Amino acid sequence: MKSPKAKGKAKLSRERARYLEEFQRSLGYSFQDLSLLDRALTHKSFVNENGEPLADNERLEFLGDAVLELMVSDYFLKRFPDSAEGELSKLRAAVVRQSHLAKLARQVDLGSYLLLGKGEEQTGGRQKTSILADTLEAVLGAIYLDAGFESARGAFLNCFEGEINHVAHQKERRDFKSELQEYTQERLGCVPSYRVVRSYGPDHDKIFEVEVVVGEEIRAIGSGKSKKEAEQRAAKAVLEQFPSS
Repeated sequence: MKSPKAKGKAKLSRERARYLEEFQRSLGYSFQDLSLLDRALTHKSFVNENGEPLADNERLEFLGDAVLELMVSDYFLKRFPDSAEGELSKLRAAVVRQSHLAKLARQVDLGSYLLLGKGEEQTGGRQKTSILADTLEAVLGAIYLDAGFESARGAFLNCFEGEINHVAHQKERRDFKSELQEYTQERLGCVPSYRVVRSYGPDHDKIFEVEVVVGEEIRAIGSGKSKKEAEQRAAKAVLEQFPSS
């Protein structure tokens, strides 16, 4: 579905307004100022090729990027009150990375409503990961300007909370030992080693403590009801000490 061109920001064409109303239903949010949504969906290539006095979506993208970072940070901070800053940062990064935002944009068929220049249209711009991710951020920025942070967060979670939870679930089931080995091999030129330092409790409910050594240094100790669980927790603790990749 190809979007009709807007005639100007002051007054939308009837056909363009109809397309935007359709997109709002996908979002589950109705704009008070529909021109904000139109601007959010206007790529710079359209403005450049048409020579019309239209604002593209780059300023809204700038704002939406900040709104998205805040709402995702707030969401994970509340959902995982016991998680360290490093782990929360990795969860947030998984949600806001470009490829994931583009995936979310495709779920609401955002590409169909874009205003693109002919060059971008001919090179598949409606499905380009970078354009879709940037435009989704612009839409969030537009909702923020239209009705504030709570409305932007509500619209985002209404559409995408299931996908965010899926990301969180995947992260909760991560193989931290494998991740740590890959990290240390690539960045430090070594592999971690693990050693049980003690175990305690009755045989039916024993707790193991495992230390992990990276290079020559003991980096963390993890505990669990099995050696495997203790090793995973120790590896997770070490990964949280490193910068987010």
